Amino acid sequence: MVSWPIRRSYRCPALRIGGSTLRWGERTYVMGILNVTPDSFSGDGTGGDVQAAAARARELEAAGADILDIGAESSRPGADPLPAEVELERLLPSLRTVRETTDLPLSIDTYHASVAERALDAGADAINDIHGLRHDPELARLAATRGAPVFAMHNQRGRETRDVAGDIRQGFTESLRIAADAGIPAERLILDPGFGFGWAEEHNLEMLRRLPELWDMDLPILVGTSRKSTIGRVLDRPVEDRVEGTAATVSVAIAAGADIIRVHDVRQMARVARMTDAVVRANWRGT
Repeated sequence: MVSWPIRRSYRCPALRIGGSTLRWGERTYVMGILNVTPDSFSGDGTGGDVQAAAARARELEAAGADILDIGAESSRPGADPLPAEVELERLLPSLRTVRETTDLPLSIDTYHASVAERALDAGADAINDIHGLRHDPELARLAATRGAPVFAMHNQRGRETRDVAGDIRQGFTESLRIAADAGIPAERLILDPGFGFGWAEEHNLEMLRRLPELWDMDLPILVGTSRKSTIGRVLDRPVEDRVEGTAATVSVAIAAGADIIRVHDVRQMARVARMTDAVVRANWRGT
């Protein structure tokens, strides 16, 4: 008898992040997006309003988030890079307030070592780097010194696409080399293939289909499709009306081996993850 889907096996140990332990393969974890930018593509940035950021954190936690990912620089296509000092001015007041608001693990969405260091001092637990440790060489050394888990994304922007899975694997291999050279244990890494970062729409969709080709790297996988333009192109819907499209990509990603989903609409996607886990992981209790 052939059963669907083929369940992924795990050799990487559980990960301690903040006060939580993520046990890979038991269920899908939900990372809630908390933008403190004034120019988020999704329209949900809190800007400099620290009380709005705290309220958003409470809302995401109540909706079922397992991790909060806080970012002060927009990573939408075409956005101007933000100087580290401006990023810190935006980030730190909200981060400190959010840290007082919730006990959930907090990751800081940055590729600047100077920002990550101040964020860790202010209560962040992990680093989410959209350049997979390939932008700022000091970031890997900081993560190693501080013992911080790293969400390492492959970023295809500025790179020629030859083969989607092969290009991602090449990027991951470089991130893993940098991490190892800096002294970051592999078990503190989570890999993100970078949906929406430098890929054409057809490549983003191919990425989801080919996630199983990355299983043999033996590390957990994070996928972030939430509200992105590929969904808008497929469904011809504006950013505020992409919940169903996001749900479809989240379910497919989990079936293809994703361990963490990074989303805006936490309540809906936590339910999608729980339902998909009931099928994929034979975990209908969601525990």
